[in-house]
Amino acid sequence: MTRASELKKSDVIEVNGTLYAIRQIEVQSPSARGAATLYRVKASAVGGGPKFEERFKGDDDVATVALQRRAVQFSYVDGDDYIFMDNEDFSQYLLKQDDIRDELAFITEETQGVLALKVEESVIGLELPASVVLDVTETTPAMKAASSSARTKPATLNTGLVVQVPEYIVAGEKVRVNTAERKFMSRA
Repeated sequence: MTRASELKKSDVIEVNGTLYAIRQIEVQSPSARGAATLYRVKASAVGGGPKFEERFKGDDDVATVALQRRAVQFSYVDGDDYIFMDNEDFSQYLLKQDDIRDELAFITEETQGVLALKVEESVIGLELPASVVLDVTETTPAMKAASSSARTKPATLNTGLVVQVPEYIVAGEKVRVNTAERKFMSRA
């Protein structure tokens, strides 16, 4: 059992005998004194099926399931299926595009540190590293006398993700992007 305040995205919980993978957690802090912080959990059934949405108080106990994390490398796309290869035993894992839609903005064939999340021999999702290196494919030209001040411009990366970058970044450069916040961190 885990407290609701300790839940995180990609954890697996068991509700009424069904396993659900947490996709999103929203924290709602009440303004009244003594009121408990609420955690709104959105999850989808492992292996497909109904979605689940529930609110928990911070000190509620929630049944969690142990996850196995395996280092994987992106291999190829087959229609709506994305195939990842286990770095240790070279087995392949198939994930549906809808199940990893948010993570796809950060995954290329060169991305290192991606973990497959397994429950009872089935892969339910991916865990990304804290940051990834991506190529800038399109942005407005660098301005003369541009400084490293807080002025930014949009840049499209090789995965299609659009982030705000400093004015001095040009197309063709590699940048480090924070996967949790979807923000530019630095040049790579």
